[in-house]
Amino acid sequence: MNKLLIVGTVAFDAIETPFGKTDKILGGAGTFIGLSASHFSVNSAIVSIVGDDFPQEYLDLLIERNIDISGIEIVKGGKTFFWSGKYHNDLNSRDTLITELNVLADFKPVVPANFTNSDVVMLGNLHPLVQSSVLNQMTKAPKLVVLDTMNFWMDCALPELLDVMKRVDVITINDEEARQLSGEYSLVKAAAKIQTMGPKYVVIKKGEHGALLFHKADVFFAPALPLEEVFDPTGAGDTFAGGFAGFITQSENISFNNMKNAIIHGSNLASFCVEKFGTQRMVSLTKEEVNERLKQFKSLTQFDIELQ
Repeated sequence: MNKLLIVGTVAFDAIETPFGKTDKILGGAGTFIGLSASHFSVNSAIVSIVGDDFPQEYLDLLIERNIDISGIEIVKGGKTFFWSGKYHNDLNSRDTLITELNVLADFKPVVPANFTNSDVVMLGNLHPLVQSSVLNQMTKAPKLVVLDTMNFWMDCALPELLDVMKRVDVITINDEEARQLSGEYSLVKAAAKIQTMGPKYVVIKKGEHGALLFHKADVFFAPALPLEEVFDPTGAGDTFAGGFAGFITQSENISFNNMKNAIIHGSNLASFCVEKFGTQRMVSLTKEEVNERLKQFKSLTQFDIELQ
């Protein structure tokens, strides 16, 4: 199987939405990306760091999904990264209540030796210097490097972010972040400007309004599936990225047309993620459910236009 290297947080989240709240539960960008990518025939590994307060059952959960965890460092006496947030009624905005970096503050990623030649590298949302240090450890150039980032790094580590962007093929950000990074309000102009910074492909996530894929003059739009219930949006963007990277890794086809498929697969998996708190829905998700919803996406997006 083709190799997918995932770099991102493995963490605890405590979440409050209009539909309820949780105590500390499994979270983190690396976790959501890994669980999503596990729905494809790929050989994946997560590079991350946790404290010895991180339950073995969570590590076992990743192992059960054929995810290599040899790159997850466990710090004795250390505490795992913890984030707590509260979502507003529209679920599109949230307030961060607590951020405890803990062991993540001194994270120096070490890529497992058998993954330094990975076909695809998925750089989850972390400090750009951490993302760069992972690329420095690769023994051969990956076929595709995907980077996820956020406005926080644009505010406090922009030079480092711009440096790592020169080394990636795909960037995934939301519409607000695309505007901030480019200084352009039009997403078409924003994507064009971001492509001059390094990435050949720009994926702009618009939450419940779908996602856009840009490459040179080509544009593709994938809608989000209209859902009866959205319970918790935490991790949806990472789940999308994991589905995107997992599909590309499995298919071995790095082209604009195939990335359209990857966008749909990512959107499909993200539509499940929001149905329960944290990773709960992704853990219980079956192949049959995934395929059934893909059929819904197909009927939602495919039609014939009769020209007059």
